[in-house]
Order: sequence, then C-alpha cells, then structure tokens
Amino acid sequence: MGDKDKLISDEPIEGDGGSASFKNDRRQELNFRGPWYLASGFLLFWALLFFAVVIPLFYHLPKGLTMEDASKGLFIAERAQNHLYEFDEIGTKVVGSDGNENKTVDYLMGLVAEIQESCLEEYFDVEVDLQEVSGSYIHWTMINQYQGVQNIVIKLSPKNSTSETYLLVNSHFDSKPTSRSAGDAGEMIVSILEVLRVMCTTPQTFQHTIIFLLNGAEENPLQASHGFITQHKWAKNCKAVINLDSAGGGGSDIVFQTGPNSPWLVEHYKKSAKHPLATTMAEEIFQTGILPSDTDYGIFVKYGNLIGLDIAQFINGYFYHTKYDRFANIPRGSIQSTGDNLLSLVRSLSNATELANTAAYATGHVIFFDVLGLYFISYTESNGVILNYAVAAITLILIIVSIWRTASVSCVSAGYVISRFILILVLQIIAFVLGVGMPVAIAYVFDKYGLSLTYFSTPSLLIGLYICPSLLGLSLPSYFYLKLQRSVAFAQQLQLVLNGHAVVLAILGIGLTVYGLRSTYVVTWTLIFFVIPLAINLLTTLHDRGFSWTGVLKIFQVIPFLYNSYLIYTFLVTLIPMMGRFGRSTNPDLIISALNALGTILALGFLIPLINMFRRPSLILFSLLAISAVTIYTATSTQIGFPYRAKTNVQRLPYLHVRRTFYEYDGTVVKDESGYLFNFQDRRGPAPLEEAKVNLTGLVSIAADCEKVMMCGYPLYDHRWVKNREQIMWLPRETQIVPPFVPVLQLVAKTELGNNTMRYEFNTTTTDHTSVFIQPEEDVTIVNWSLLLAYIGQQTTSHLYYSSGKHILPLSFYIDFWKPNGDFNVPVTQLGVGAHSIGNKGDAISQEFASSLPSFAALVEWPASYQRFIF
Repeated sequence: MGDKDKLISDEPIEGDGGSASFKNDRRQELNFRGPWYLASGFLLFWALLFFAVVIPLFYHLPKGLTMEDASKGLFIAERAQNHLYEFDEIGTKVVGSDGNENKTVDYLMGLVAEIQESCLEEYFDVEVDLQEVSGSYIHWTMINQYQGVQNIVIKLSPKNSTSETYLLVNSHFDSKPTSRSAGDAGEMIVSILEVLRVMCTTPQTFQHTIIFLLNGAEENPLQASHGFITQHKWAKNCKAVINLDSAGGGGSDIVFQTGPNSPWLVEHYKKSAKHPLATTMAEEIFQTGILPSDTDYGIFVKYGNLIGLDIAQFINGYFYHTKYDRFANIPRGSIQSTGDNLLSLVRSLSNATELANTAAYATGHVIFFDVLGLYFISYTESNGVILNYAVAAITLILIIVSIWRTASVSCVSAGYVISRFILILVLQIIAFVLGVGMPVAIAYVFDKYGLSLTYFSTPSLLIGLYICPSLLGLSLPSYFYLKLQRSVAFAQQLQLVLNGHAVVLAILGIGLTVYGLRSTYVVTWTLIFFVIPLAINLLTTLHDRGFSWTGVLKIFQVIPFLYNSYLIYTFLVTLIPMMGRFGRSTNPDLIISALNALGTILALGFLIPLINMFRRPSLILFSLLAISAVTIYTATSTQIGFPYRAKTNVQRLPYLHVRRTFYEYDGTVVKDESGYLFNFQDRRGPAPLEEAKVNLTGLVSIAADCEKVMMCGYPLYDHRWVKNREQIMWLPRETQIVPPFVPVLQLVAKTELGNNTMRYEFNTTTTDHTSVFIQPEEDVTIVNWSLLLAYIGQQTTSHLYYSSGKHILPLSFYIDFWKPNGDFNVPVTQLGVGAHSIGNKGDAISQEFASSLPSFAALVEWPASYQRFIF
C-alpha cells in the first residue's frame, strides 16, 4: 500500500508514528479525487436510475386480454371494461337515489343472471339473494342508522362440498354525490363479476364456498357491509374477506391491510398475486386513522370477526369522489392487473386449508413488502424483530472492526480514531436532523404565508422544495468536517462518515423496534445493503485502499436506492391527492416534506457523502441551493405554484344551500336565515376562490356559533362535517332559500314512567339523508331510548345520521328523560333536524352562484334545511 493510502497525521501523536510529510501526502491524496464535473454526473446517474427503472415499473400495467382469450379460463379485461362503460353511463349512484337503488341494482342483477346461466351446473351451485336491510351502529361520534339499503349477494359453491367455511369477496357500487364511481369502486365491481364468471365457467373446482358481495351503501358510510355481516343468512359462515375499494383508479392495486394476526393470508397473496404491490408501512399508516378514509374491511373485522386482505386502487386520487371519476380514466391494463390478482387470490384462498380453522393459524402480525412489483417478501413480526436487532448489532460490530482496521493500518491508536469517530457521529446526528428539519422548516414557512400545497398540481416542485434541502442538510456537516480536518487520510475519513450514518440508522432501527413498528424493516434492509459491502471491503482489504471501497458500496447501494425511492414514491402518489381533502386544521406540507426527507435519507443517505470523492464538492452544494432557490421562487411567484387545475387537479368544494330556522319552546321563530355553508377540504380554504374574484363578502367562520348553539346550529351532514365543524364557514344570503323538503317533526306523546322519568315519542318525515341532533338541558339526563343504547352518554350532543335506500320511511323514536325534580313543564331538550336534498341543484340564485365559481373547483352541493326545536 502506498503512503497516499495511509492515515497520516499532521503532527506526531503520542504513541503513534507520525509523519512530517503530511501536507505533501495529503495533497497527493486529494489529487486522486475525481474531477469536479463528475460529481454532477454521479448524482445524475441516480436520478436517471430512478426515472429509467422506478417510474416505468411503478406504472407498468399488463396487456388487457380480449374476448379472443375467453376460452382460456383467464380474466378478460375487455369484457369487464365493457361492463364498466355501461356502469359509468348510469350516472351517479347516491344511496336512496333512483340511480343507485333501481338502475344500478337492475343492471348488476342482469349481469349476475347472465353469468348464472353460463355457469357449469355439473360443477357448481349458484344462488343469488337481493338483500334489503335496516340496522344501526356507532360510527365515530354518531349513530349510523339505515333502512332499506341493498346488497347483491352471490353464493358460488362447488358441487357436493362439505365445507361450511365461506370466503367473502366484497366491493361497493354506490357513489358520492356528483361521482359516477368508475374508479371508486366500479372497477372493482366489474372485476368481481368477471372473476365470478371465470370461476363458475371453468371446470376447476375448489374447496370452500365463495360469497361475492356487491354492496350498495359504502359511502354512506359502511352501512350495507354492516347490514350483511350482522344480518344475512350466509354471513355467519364467512371466515375471511377480500375487500376491494379505491382511492383513485387506473393503476395497480395495493394491499394496505391484512389479518389481523394471520400471516398465512399474506403467504397466499405472495404465491398467487401476479402483480404484487403491498407494504406493511401502508398498513401501519392507515391504521393510525390519520388518513381521511374508511373501508368495509373494518366493519367485517369488528362485527364479523373476520380476517382478510384490504386492497385498493390508489393512483390518480385527484378525481376520487368528484364528477371526474369517469370511465375514460380507467385503462384496460388496470382492470387486467386487478383482475389477474383477484382471480389468482380467490382461487388460492378458496382452496386454503387454513380457512377451515382460522383461529388455529392466528400466529401474530406479519411484515410484508413488494420489491418494485417484481418480487414479494414476507416474514413474521417475531422474525422481523430478530432481524432488526441482528442487523443493528452486526452493523455496530463491523463498524468497530472498521475503526480498528483503520487504526491498525494507519499507525495511529484506536483511541485516536474513536475520538474522531465520536465527533463524526455527532455531526451525522446533526446531519440527520438537518436532513429532516430543513424540508420541514420550508413547509412550515410556506404554510405560515398561506402557500401550502404548491406541489399539488406540479409534483416536480418537490425536488427543489424538499429533496434538495434535505440533501443539503445531510451533506453540510460532513462537508465542513472533511474540509477542515487535518489529521487523517481523506478516504478513511469519508468511510468513517458513512459509518457514522450507519450508526444513526442502527440506533433508529433499535428504537423503532422497541416501539413496536413493523415498518422498521425499511431501516433494516437499508442497513443490510451497507453491511454487506462493508464486510466485503474488510475481507478483501479494499477497505484500506484509498477510495477503492466505494466501488463495492455503490454497486450494493443500487438496491436500497431503487426500493426506498419506489416506496416513498408510492406514498407520494397516494398522499398528495389526499392532501386536497385533508382538512384545514392540519398543515399537509409537513407530512409531504417529512415523507420526502425520509425518502431522501433512506435512498441517498449513504450516497450523498460520496460527492466528497470529487474535487470542489462545494459546487454540488451550491447547485442544490440554487435549485431550491429557483423552485421556491417558482412556487411562490408564478402560476406554476397555484395548487389547482380544472378537471385534473381540482379543489374539492362541498357546500350546502341552507335555510335554518330556530323555534323557541313556545313555538315562536327567533331565527330564520339563509346562506351557503362551506366545508372547505384543504388547507387553503377560501383563499383560491377569493383570488379568482368570487364574491365571498360576509363569509365567516361558524366556530363562534359552535360555542353558543347546539351543534353550531347548522345541518352538519355527517360525522366528518361534525368533526370539522370549527373550520366550516357561512356565507349569508339575503334572499331566503326555499328548500325542496322541510321535515315535519312531531312530539307524538309524552308518557310519565314514574321515578321522575318522562318518555317523549317523536316522529319526523325525512329525506334519504337526515341528521338529528339531541341535546338535553343541563339538569336533564337521557336514561333510555329506542336508538342504540350503547350510545347513551357518549356525546354531549347526540348525533343520529339516518339514511334510506330503496324506500324513504319516516323516522320514529322515543327518549326517556330523567330530572331530579320531575318537572317536565319546562324546556327539557333541544332537537335539531337537518334534511339534505342530495341531487337537487337548488333555486336559480343558487345555480347562478355555482356558475360564478372557478373551473378548478369541483362542486359538491345541494339544498338543506335545518330546524332547531325546544321541547
């Protein structure tokens, strides 16, 4: 080994053989660094690798099969796509509407009948049941009560089967207002029907009966699945569920919930899915409840004690729940991808021996993830814990060996190298904090000045807004250290810098494992591909030969770079559209900036320090700074940074045309006013409308009303409106609104029950979507009622969400009130009734107001009445 490759001290160190020729040797060593212009090529290589490998694999879809392949027993996307077109043409499918309860049900029942006729009778029995069901349960902070919602239930049984265990396959056909639901979840519905067709027309039998559930009230929320699992005659035999839903459409589908405690389900997915896409990290994020979504999967687990897989489309979430959720957005390849996976998975699970006794195979959680859609890895949580600790321990051991080797070949003491490494470790902790903190700081400042969501329509801005600042934060401490250090060889110092980063990740991995996060696998596998080249370099002595060790490292870093950038890109594609409906109370940029920072650290944490292999690395740092500066200017000073675009990246704008009337105890009207009630879905709120010159004169928050009046005194639509009520805004209107429907609430009877208790019986006419709020006076207690008993006392103001499917029926209920003094000739309770006329466009003034709103706003609006009574 030449002198240039040794650790050479600038000054003699006690007990060590120092060198008087340090400056000359250091100058020679620095001369072996690459030309400055190759540093930019080094970073460009990784950027090109991302766009050449990650992006194509992420968006890859299989070729959609046509009717020419129908005889092969395969999923035929062309046929499913034809059905999706007809499904889309029906229009919106809101629960209670003719489109949902009649047109869609009739269309789907016709398809089911057609499939039933084509089934192989010698192999299968097919039964079809159109369920109309009523019930109630507690959902978030409200009683979710429904009547007459519909389910299409198909039972496919192998001939002479003795198994009493059923596999449930579920999706929904209803929609949000304005949406034709091609993506959410028409694509899943037609995929289920095509799987049913293939299963029952192919002479390939299976062990367990399959229940295909097409449910007609998921958006309402989750009512039809509750009605099925708690009341249907076939529900008690269902042991596992494949739940299919969507937060977008037109791409691949992702497994984002499994189990609970059933690793064997993931193993079946692993061996059967033709286009795997799944990650434990998605499961843990979803189950925190921070995302604005629910699925039927939770209902089946909670009320049916089922296990299963929750699978969803997620790409292009911008059109989710808007009028742009149309057939044209769903390519045939997307349907083929979903259908291939679903058909293989149904075949696998319907033959699973574990399904006969699922409790016997409840062995804990599982860690799972796909690698670029090409390969699927899974292992139990217990094995994951062992792997996490083992990799962290091996990392620390090899770093100790690396330090010892550095000292051994450099004629310096191990203590001296350790002292330098401790300093480096502190700097790498600072680098980690800066790598996260700088993007988050930018997100905070942008939001402070009302500039959140600048990346919403132009995700490429994320590079300059968050990725470049993160790279700067990761680079600066080591850059200054390497520039200023004067005591040891440069290449070895650079190795120590990477060792420091590995120690930070190892400590992080240990901490996250102790905390119980299965997503720690991301840190562990990132470390694995640092540990392997480190071991190779130590074994081959490349570790001691200048920059020779970097070649092996860079080769092995290709895998974690590809995986981590693929993983984070998956979350960005999912979450960025969600930020447009994340509400006003949370800064969404903090989430997106932190996610970008995490991806940068995991994908490039071992690579960005290598810019110091080249001369003048400061040019790279200045380039990163310049990219960030230009991006910040572009995002803040040009139209590129405006979040919304017509049709493609819309601002969701739900609002109600409200007439609200307050009646006193004696029946006199003390308030009667009209206006528009806005539930802004994104952080920017009304600002984009004001920038578009919409007349919002008089727009005010209703938060002050919420402190004084029961449930703010407005017809809050559902649990999400109630949760967001302090962010909702009111725009008064001079001309009174005449709602299409105003409920008639009657106190039918008062019956003394004794013991200072009085029963009040009520009856009210309703629309297909009605909310009732109940708030007794301070000295009054609800002791019983005809609603869900478990809900009594859970909320200061009780909320009953009542919806009707096939037929609209009046709502009748009673409440038993108790008062200490037994005096019921005074005000006892307030009742508020909000009736929603979904699908009605409102009067001429309301329609004119709607037409004045900008094209980038996706309107979801209807008339509603609200009456407050005192009894």
